[in-house]
Amino acid sequence: MLKQGALLVERDLGRNPLTEDELKDLFGDRDPREFLNTRNELYRARKMAENPPAPAVAIRLMAKNPNLIRRPIVVRGRDTVLGFDEKALLRLLGSPQKRFTTR
Repeated sequence: MLKQGALLVERDLGRNPLTEDELKDLFGDRDPREFLNTRNELYRARKMAENPPAPAVAIRLMAKNPNLIRRPIVVRGRDTVLGFDEKALLRLLGSPQKRFTTR
């Protein structure tokens, strides 16, 4: 994305975690449980795959344990992509993926 000319504003979630309100704004109408990091130790220890937390509980847990949030978090205007989704990230950038060929 940086090669495409995107400006990057980083936030260290370990030092400056997202609040519950910020998480709610990020997720909008989407179910916050979709954005739980399934590789996280707490996710596995609590067996969240088999017993998902209520949406409000998921938000509370992510605010307290930022590693529970799937990354990266990319925001452009009102659009947000959480987790690595190359197609969604390219759409967010607003430019189609370029392919180069050599002769």
